[in-house]
Amino acid sequence: MTAPPEVDDPPTEADDAIVISESVRRPERFAILYDRYFEEIYRYVAARIGAEAADDLAAETFLAAFRKRHTFDAARGAVRPWLYGIATNLVSRHRRGLSRMLAAFRRLRPPAEEVEAGPEDRVPTKVDAANVRGPLATALAGLSAGDRDVLLLIAVAGLSYDEVAESLGIPPGTVGSRLNRARKRVKAVLGDVNPTIGDADG
Repeated sequence: MTAPPEVDDPPTEADDAIVISESVRRPERFAILYDRYFEEIYRYVAARIGAEAADDLAAETFLAAFRKRHTFDAARGAVRPWLYGIATNLVSRHRRGLSRMLAAFRRLRPPAEEVEAGPEDRVPTKVDAANVRGPLATALAGLSAGDRDVLLLIAVAGLSYDEVAESLGIPPGTVGSRLNRARKRVKAVLGDVNPTIGDADG
């Protein structure tokens, strides 16, 4: 009888911390973390800002992490939520930049002028969650940035309360209160229908 093939154990937080520590002296080691986490960071970013910009922003997340790798402190949390924190900050910066660009464009356009809609008019208003339309997109747009980040890190990225707290640098209790507030507001906008996003129990 043939023995079943050996299955590698999934990486642990300690494995990630060792890799990032080694990458300070041997930069090529950082590629392990890229290979391990790029796809899930990409999916999270794509859900927030759309697939068009996700490639660049996910890559930028790992570039920023590589540049900051010597500052990573395993005592303060794990590598995975650290990467999500970087990605969330880059998403926020990206969205602020788009908002400023659109505001500047609108100021320059003569109000009475009839202009055919161009790409700059179709850039977001793509709120968070590019694949979400209608009432849910409206609900997400109405949340504060902090509440929205918590909701989407749990709903899209699947992070735990503790991991969200590490990602955003806030206490776990704040994660719970922001999530509860976000879910109530989303539920209200959806006509009191439970959106069933996130895990209420953490």
